[in-house]
Amino acid sequence: MHQTVLLREAVDALVTTTAGTYVDGTFGRGGHSRALLQRLSEQGRLLGVDKDPAAAAAAAQLAAEDPRFTFFHGSFALLPEQLRQQGIGAVDGILLDLGVSSPQLDDSARGFSFLHDGPLDMRMDTSRGETAAEWLARAGAAEIAAVLKEYGEERFAKRIAGAIVEARAEAPITTTGRLAKIVSEANPRWEKHKNPATRSFQGIRIYINRELDDLVELLAQALTLLQVGGRLVVISFHSLEDRLVKRYMRDMARGDAVPAGVPVLDSALNRRMRLLGKALRASAEEVAANPRARSAIMRVAEKIN
Repeated sequence: MHQTVLLREAVDALVTTTAGTYVDGTFGRGGHSRALLQRLSEQGRLLGVDKDPAAAAAAAQLAAEDPRFTFFHGSFALLPEQLRQQGIGAVDGILLDLGVSSPQLDDSARGFSFLHDGPLDMRMDTSRGETAAEWLARAGAAEIAAVLKEYGEERFAKRIAGAIVEARAEAPITTTGRLAKIVSEANPRWEKHKNPATRSFQGIRIYINRELDDLVELLAQALTLLQVGGRLVVISFHSLEDRLVKRYMRDMARGDAVPAGVPVLDSALNRRMRLLGKALRASAEEVAANPRARSAIMRVAEKIN
């Protein structure tokens, strides 16, 4: 069963006015959205967004139940266009719960997990785009290695990429089980308490779904999408995402860069956001109930001008 991570904390951080307009940029199965709607008044509005057709099906049910909720099937990187279509200007808050969801991981047919053998798909949006199997069939060793290193932070990327190219010459790599076996056998140094295929699967998944590209695009547009006083709440599950979010929020809070030693009034720095509290992690109780919450980290920033 899917358990929404940092549910109360995210809703508390996001909602500043119960009559406001908010965005749940990663609807999933609607855990955060349902909690947000409970917090909003009759005048409040919520737009849910997700790439996953299974999420769209769950969202259609919620939209039928609650007229304050609308849904867009697509990437949150396209949020400006989605808001225009809904006749919505700037919003009071945007929530992103990044990465792959429990239902996606647990469904072997989706191809996200090395724990369940299934077709090597890995697309969050199964209605479009290239599957992991299709990409691995055509990509060169250098390209595969670059993806494993950049997005999976895999130390043995070149070695693993070479093993993949060798193996596909014998037969196409079409299942998660076969890919996991190839990667594991090529990985010379297994990390304690971590499956040797973890980093490679992460890297391929992030690349196939443009996860970091979408995040960068959304962050670049966040200030224009938020009202003054509007909040951006982001829950990340690995260091690549969190690094991007942390750097963005820090830069927006610092304002314009000035040469060292030059006296400048604080008001002239053009600070655009303020950080709200420190990065927040799931409590020990939540981690005990839901081990996948262990790596979650939430950051919050508010637009100030």
